[in-house]
Amino acid sequence: MDNTVYSTLSRQSGLMDQMQSVANNIANLSTTGFRKEGLIFSEYVDRLGGAEPSLSMATANTKSIDLTQGNLSQTGGTYDFAIEGKGFFLLGTPNGQRLTRAGSFMPGADGTLVNADGNQLLDNGASPIIIPPGTASVAVSSDGTLSADGTPIAQVGLFESTDQTDLSYQAGTNFSAPKGVQPASDGATIRQGALEDSNVNPITEVAKMIEVQRAYEQGQAFLDQEDQRIRGVIDTLSK
Repeated sequence: MDNTVYSTLSRQSGLMDQMQSVANNIANLSTTGFRKEGLIFSEYVDRLGGAEPSLSMATANTKSIDLTQGNLSQTGGTYDFAIEGKGFFLLGTPNGQRLTRAGSFMPGADGTLVNADGNQLLDNGASPIIIPPGTASVAVSSDGTLSADGTPIAQVGLFESTDQTDLSYQAGTNFSAPKGVQPASDGATIRQGALEDSNVNPITEVAKMIEVQRAYEQGQAFLDQEDQRIRGVIDTLSK
């Protein structure tokens, strides 16, 4: 197969992955705390022998996560928390600790604050937060201090990955940080009674989808032309 075909096929594969990423972003326009995901293209050069010294191919196996803050929507919910600034809530899950910007929680049967998936919200010491039985009112200050009926009982933890390039999506709006987490360092605050919207811009994503589709169609047209050319050569030589 011609080297130009290999190069084009590698690019087409990357464009398909990019289209899936864009489609996933659009599907999560209304997902609380969702972070837009992108794909980074790079060039892979392989040394060849013979007349052609090298083969250049496109690779798109590195994903980037846009950590730009989304808009905050007022909900009035007692256990709805939004982060202003950098950082994440820390969750305790069956698969280990996870980071998230989705701040909708509720007391479980035992009083532990959990999200819709049953994952525990952890405090600044990475321990579960428990609302005492019979609590009538809960308040959270900007520094995360959680008070039950006026008595401070815990501080909602804000964390970040020790390596921001190490974040990777797991399930829904959860991220893993294989290199570990540390307390958020930029003075982020918490707003009670609000949730953070997805940071996906629908206009930008639709425009990107059109751009990727056109690039893929151009690559496919080239492959079709190459296929016709090769078939023509084979037919000529076989006569």
